[in-house]
Amino acid sequence: MSTMLTVNIAPIERVGRVVVGLLGVAGGILLLAGAGSAVAVVLEVLLILAGLDLVVTGATGHCPLYKKLGHAPASLRAAKS
Repeated sequence: MSTMLTVNIAPIERVGRVVVGLLGVAGGILLLAGAGSAVAVVLEVLLILAGLDLVVTGATGHCPLYKKLGHAPASLRAAKS
């Protein structure tokens, strides 16, 4: 059962998500190497996971939250008309 994901993220936002996501992943990994407490480890793992989410949504062009909210960028609405 294959479902097609519709693109609901504007191209410039996709690039931004990938760039910020990669920075978050890299920063989380660097900080994780010097983590001193359990709280720091948890926060750094959350930073890595948030970065991965941004990379995946940016790469696929699909944001499940945007779909749930019915959000469509104006640039994509104009292209469909």
